Amino acid sequence: MLDVRTTTDQDVIAGYLRDASNTVGHAECLALPKTTEDVAAVVRHCQTHAIPLTVTAQRTSTTGGPVPNGGWLISMEGLDQVHAPDDVGGGVILGEHQSALASQGLMFPPDPTSRHECTIGAAIACNASGARSFRYGPMRPWIDAVEVVLPKGDVIWADRTTPIPDTWPQALWTEPSVKTAAGYYPADNLLDLMIGQEGTLGIITRARLRLTEAPSDVLGLIVFFADMPSCLSLVDTARTGATRRGSMSSEGALNPAAIEFFDAHALDMARVRIPDIPDSAIAALFIEIEHSGEPPLDSWWEALVSCGALADDTIVADDASGRARLHAVRHAIPAGVNETVVANGMPKVGTDFAVPDSALEEMMRAYDAVDLPSVCFGHIGDNHLHLNLLPRTAAELERARALYTTLALKAVELGGTVSAEHGIGKIKRGLLAQMVGPETLSGFSALKLHIDPAWILGRGTLLQPPE
Repeated sequence: MLDVRTTTDQDVIAGYLRDASNTVGHAECLALPKTTEDVAAVVRHCQTHAIPLTVTAQRTSTTGGPVPNGGWLISMEGLDQVHAPDDVGGGVILGEHQSALASQGLMFPPDPTSRHECTIGAAIACNASGARSFRYGPMRPWIDAVEVVLPKGDVIWADRTTPIPDTWPQALWTEPSVKTAAGYYPADNLLDLMIGQEGTLGIITRARLRLTEAPSDVLGLIVFFADMPSCLSLVDTARTGATRRGSMSSEGALNPAAIEFFDAHALDMARVRIPDIPDSAIAALFIEIEHSGEPPLDSWWEALVSCGALADDTIVADDASGRARLHAVRHAIPAGVNETVVANGMPKVGTDFAVPDSALEEMMRAYDAVDLPSVCFGHIGDNHLHLNLLPRTAAELERARALYTTLALKAVELGGTVSAEHGIGKIKRGLLAQMVGPETLSGFSALKLHIDPAWILGRGTLLQPPE
């Protein structure tokens, strides 16, 4: 008998069937474990009876990964114990824990937009990232070990000294040299294989985090531009010599932790709420600089002037009032997107692609050429922009989805990825197949089938199960 709380009440289950992509699924049963042993018992039960099992938590995913296509759901919300600052249950809310760390002078750098709603286990399973990934990278370099329940119910701890079992097929391939969250990582240890596998190879129940000291202070800038070449010039200048991709070091006069982009349409949305955005601005960058002592304003001012920014209009956040202005601009844009979606009565279609530094301008030209209402913003430091297509009719929605595929394949052609931070889930499974090719996809499937012969975990996520 399974001694774990479960329910078949469809009124209860209905609250777990939709994620942020608005994909809706169905399930026959919901399991609500409180411990790792509970999770293992549910997995063993489902493996024995060949019941599909989908892992869910706070459902902030935009890819349909936690949405079940039948079978059972297992929610990780009950595994929310904090054992130590660097040792937490998979169900702990990321932002809550980061706030607690900050009060101790510590930082866990990954900062996905959903950090105040998403769980740490899910963020690890998707190798989530965010604005600070320009300096600190995604989740991967900040995870020292995980406790994971494998598809047959075995419970293991994995760190970077834990080998992948010799009997497991290898899923080795060459990832694109960009920020990416697409497919199984070509790992040489079990920990790295478990990071980013989207709940298809195991269920993460606990994690040991790599922490660093919180910065003494953070300077924020919103810099405006009257033309795109000036904007991209500052991006290049800021990136030169900057610390990137998972390092904890800091060096150089210009060393931003984050570089974020807003296009003309985004600024138009912000102008409704923020009157002091200059009329001549057609683009903006939000820049965060971590520092101790005096902020490096002189170095940044010199860079703004030399790159042709509208330097006098720069919003500087070096105190509480400055940060309030900066956050007002940033928050006005997604708020405007959401209002447009509601007014249109149609879902947005948003990209999550990244390309190499050398291909940024070409990818931006492709975004600029779309023939539908759109707003573009995002992590330009990593060449990772979110183009939000905003269709107004069913015909435009169909057109937006076709454009999405065209742009995804353009990113791949330029040496990029179809998913920089959101993962593949169920929605982008076909794009992953086109990105990695049949041989790599076959390797992924062989690994999955070997350790999960009934294909119970995350059925339909990342890979199409065998007939």
